[in-house]
Amino acid sequence: MKIVICGMSGFVGNAMEHFFTERGDTVAAVSVRSSTSVETLVQKIEDADVIINLAGANILGRWNNTYKNTLRQSRLETTSKLVEAIKQCKNPPHTWLNASAVGIYDAYHQHDESSQNMGDDFLASLVRDWEYAAMKAGSDLTRVCVMRFGVVYGRGGGAMAKMLPPFKMGLGGKMGDGFQMISWIHLDDLVRAAAFLIEHDEIRGIVNFTSPEPINNLEQTKAMGRILHRPTFFDLPSWAVKLAFGEGSIVMLDSKEVYPRVLQEAGFEFRYPTFDSAMEEIVHVPE
Repeated sequence: MKIVICGMSGFVGNAMEHFFTERGDTVAAVSVRSSTSVETLVQKIEDADVIINLAGANILGRWNNTYKNTLRQSRLETTSKLVEAIKQCKNPPHTWLNASAVGIYDAYHQHDESSQNMGDDFLASLVRDWEYAAMKAGSDLTRVCVMRFGVVYGRGGGAMAKMLPPFKMGLGGKMGDGFQMISWIHLDDLVRAAAFLIEHDEIRGIVNFTSPEPINNLEQTKAMGRILHRPTFFDLPSWAVKLAFGEGSIVMLDSKEVYPRVLQEAGFEFRYPTFDSAMEEIVHVPE
């Protein structure tokens, strides 16, 4: 199978490249810049079986107007160009997997893919527009799946790379009041779930990429302290997070309780369904 990945140099993209290459697929990277023509993209995508779009600037940052524009541009312009390229292909990919985020949901309800309770902040608006752009790739020839990622935890990068150092030094603690729910997924399960979608062509549309067991920040903090054998007394109050990240603090302080109903009903089995199981794998150093 020929798989084209946009955003392959990132934490998730790198893991996908390794997984698909190991199983014998041909994996190619495609990069989309403002100077990249649609015609160039057509040449890259033509005759590919699958395209996976992971491109987008890191959502974790201080959201001033300039950074907000970068967040939008890096997602919407890239996605729109790829969609246009797919539509111009004579033999387009049969499957398009587009990254998205659970940030589209509000902070007050439990959510599965049928939820209509969406957020009303910048992040939710960004994700809505991103998904709308991606869905335009859908046709009789191309199936679209939108992967709404929770927080991605894995070894060697992502959110855990930022979280582990202070916890290992005994400087970890809860964030805000600690009651905000965190919907997360282990990197290994994320990659396996993407492969699962490729193999199950009956699935299309929105798919939550989250563990079946979300956890609140306080319980997550306790689990990290227990597994690392470190104290967790250095709490980070909400005002400090807001001071550092401004409006972007919602990524860390807003509650997101999201469940992967579509994956589970289709028979996908999570290797790391609980935060403890994921954490044990991440901190274990292979001999």
